[in-house]
Amino acid sequence: VFLSRNFRCDCGNSKFKNLQCKLLPEKCKVNSGNKYNDNFYGLYCICKRPYPDPEDEIPDEMIQCIVCEDWFHGRHLGAVPPDSGDFHEMVCQACMNHCHFLWAYASQLAVPPLTKVNSLEDEGVVLKVEESEGQKKEIKKESGAEHQDTKEEKQTEQFNEPSTSSGSALMLNSLISIQVVTKSEEPVCKLKELQSKLFLKKDTATFWPSNWRSKLCTCEDCWKMYSELEVQFLTDECDTVLAYENKGTSDQETERRDPLMDTLNSMNRVQQVELICEYNDLKTELTDYLRRFADEGTVVKREDIQHFFEEFQSRKRRRTNRMQYYCS
Repeated sequence: VFLSRNFRCDCGNSKFKNLQCKLLPEKCKVNSGNKYNDNFYGLYCICKRPYPDPEDEIPDEMIQCIVCEDWFHGRHLGAVPPDSGDFHEMVCQACMNHCHFLWAYASQLAVPPLTKVNSLEDEGVVLKVEESEGQKKEIKKESGAEHQDTKEEKQTEQFNEPSTSSGSALMLNSLISIQVVTKSEEPVCKLKELQSKLFLKKDTATFWPSNWRSKLCTCEDCWKMYSELEVQFLTDECDTVLAYENKGTSDQETERRDPLMDTLNSMNRVQQVELICEYNDLKTELTDYLRRFADEGTVVKREDIQHFFEEFQSRKRRRTNRMQYYCS
């Protein structure tokens, strides 16, 4: 399966001046959605080699990146790919650096490579930690523990003192309840939650299971980030390699269906016999007609095919006119 999104043919635009597109005659001069990377020149991977490569004697499977759509040798991904059945999609090193937010998701969703990380130094791992507001408060609390304890004791003494007004206490409780409800109703960003935890960032490709896209955050801030990085398609379940494979399988099954058998099944017995006879006559006469060109070594032209079908229809009419019908 070759993944290529948003790509349209170049016929009818400035690349082919005298060729008009039959599907979209009013096509723009240049299709801005087309991206012509090295693949269109027959070069793939970071090694910029053709595939198949006559000079490459190492057997290696090529895997397509779902972001840049380039193809990579498994040995050039910075990590040993897992077994093919363990992952469904891959994001290359360059795209992981471009889509930096994916590292936070990789810590929870990505399929780990077969190689085991022995130490952070050996693997060149960069530890990235983004502290949330809650963590910062915890650090401040631990740094000033004694001062905080003294403050809490004073607050406890104040709350333990008899209240001079029951209305003030009720108002205080109401304000606390309102704050708690308001905080719980605030939209939660999945990405920020993951970024608040420890995660490893390596200069390697990453491998992902089949349902990982459904776990990406779709809050307003994340949508804005996807748009700026031009990767909105990552949240589209119909854009996955698995979806492309299923569509390709369905199209192949449709192509394998015999149109003649479909037509026969829609006819009665008499019509089926007549169609089969006509089909056999056409097949026999066309085979004999084309064999003459093959024996003479000449090219079959459009005029030759048109002449054959005109003669075939003429012979068919003559046969029909000679038929005699009798009434019992």
